[in-house]
Amino acid sequence: MVIFLWLIVVVVFIVTLTVKFNLHPFLALLFGAILMGFLARLEVAILVGSLADGFGSTLRSIGIVIAAGAIIGEYLDRSGGARVLANKILDVVGEKNSPISMGITGYIVSIPVFCDSGFIVLSSLNKAIAKRANIPLAVLAIALASGLYATHVFVPPTPGPLAAAATLGADVGWVLILGLIVSIPVMAVSLVWAMKYCKRFDIQFEIKDTSTSSIVKPPAFWMAIVPILIPIVLIALKSIAELPAAPFGDEFLLSMLKFTGDPIIALLIGVCFAFLMVGRGEKKIQNKWLEEALKKAGLIILITGAGGAFGSVLRETDLGEFAAGFAEIGGLGILIPFLIAAFLKTAQGSSTVAIITAAAITAPLLAPLGLDSVFGKALTVLSVGAGALTVSHVNDSYFWVVAKFSEMDTPTALKTHTVATLIMGITGLITLQLMVWILL
Repeated sequence: MVIFLWLIVVVVFIVTLTVKFNLHPFLALLFGAILMGFLARLEVAILVGSLADGFGSTLRSIGIVIAAGAIIGEYLDRSGGARVLANKILDVVGEKNSPISMGITGYIVSIPVFCDSGFIVLSSLNKAIAKRANIPLAVLAIALASGLYATHVFVPPTPGPLAAAATLGADVGWVLILGLIVSIPVMAVSLVWAMKYCKRFDIQFEIKDTSTSSIVKPPAFWMAIVPILIPIVLIALKSIAELPAAPFGDEFLLSMLKFTGDPIIALLIGVCFAFLMVGRGEKKIQNKWLEEALKKAGLIILITGAGGAFGSVLRETDLGEFAAGFAEIGGLGILIPFLIAAFLKTAQGSSTVAIITAAAITAPLLAPLGLDSVFGKALTVLSVGAGALTVSHVNDSYFWVVAKFSEMDTPTALKTHTVATLIMGITGLITLQLMVWILL
C-alpha cells in the first residue's frame, strides 16, 4: 500500500511538471522515475541501471517502427493523399451519408497520421461538404474527429499503441487485430452521437482552403491507401501464421511471413510504397518531408524511451504485490490500466503521453492482474488506449484543433467533442471487458 501511495505522489509530480511548469514529458518521466526510485529506497546501482536498461530496451524494439510510421504519415499528409482517400470514400458512400464517410476517412487516415494533422488537412473538405450537402458542420466535425481518434489510440503503427506494446511486451500483430475490432464499436457510437445530438448546433463559417498539398500533384487512390494497408496486412498475417494451428504451414511461407510481418520490415515496406506518392522530379520536396517526419518521430521516440525507463524502475519495486488483489475480482483487472490512463489523460491532456506513462505503470502489474498472456497483454494495451480517450478537454491540443478548425466556441466543443470522447472511452472499456471474459 505504501508503494501505491508513492506511485500516486510520483504521478501527481509528473503531471505537475508537464502542466504547471510546462516541462517536456521526456524529462518529466525521467525525473518521475528517479523520484520513484528514491521513495522506494532502491539501491543507486539498481536505480541507474534500470533507467538505462528500460530506455535502451524500449527503443531497440520500437524506435525504427515509430520513425517509419512517421514517414508514411508525413507523406500521406503532405502529398494530398489524405484528401484523395476522403474524396474516394465520399464518392462511394454518398453525400447523404457524409458523416459516415468522414468518420471512415478519419479512421483510415489516423493509422499513420497524427490525429491533429489529419483533422487540419481534412477540415476544409469538411466545410465544403457541410455547405454542399446542407449538413451541420458540428456533425461532420465530430464524425471526423472521432474517426481520427478511434485508431489513434487503438491501432498500430500509431505511436501510442506501438509504444505501449513495446513497454508491455505485447505482440503488435494481436494489438493491431484486436485494436481494429475494438475501434469499430467505439467509432460507431461516436457517429451516432454526432448525427443524433450534434445536429442541434448551428455553426456559421466561411470556406477557406487550408490544404498544404498544392505544391505537388495528389497521388492516385491506390498510391494513398497501399502504404497504410500493406504494413497492417503483413503484421496481421505474421501473428496469424504463428498460431499453434500453423495455418500457413511451418516451412518457407511461415519464415517469409515472420520476416515481412515483423513491424520493422512491414513499416519499411510501407515507406517504400509511400515514396511512390512523390514524382521523381521532386527530390527536394521529398527530402524536406523526410526531415520533418524524423523530427516528429524523434520526440515520440524520446518520450517512449523515458516511459520505458519509468516502467523499468517500477518493476524493481513491490508494486505488483499491491495489484495482486485485483486478479481475483471477476476478471476486472482490465479496469486498472484504463483508470490509470484516463486519469493521466484528463490531467495532462496528451493521449500519447498518457498511453506511454500508463503502460509503464501497468507493466509490473500484468502478472498480478492475470494479464500476462499473449491476449492479456494485447488487451491491456487497448485498455490503456481506451483510457487515453477519456476525456479530451481544454488542456488537450487536439481539443483546440477540433474547435478552431470547425469554428466552434469553447462551450460547443465541450458539449460535442468532449462528451463524444467520454462515450468512446466507456464504450471501449465495455467492449474490452467482454473480450477479456471471452479470451482469458
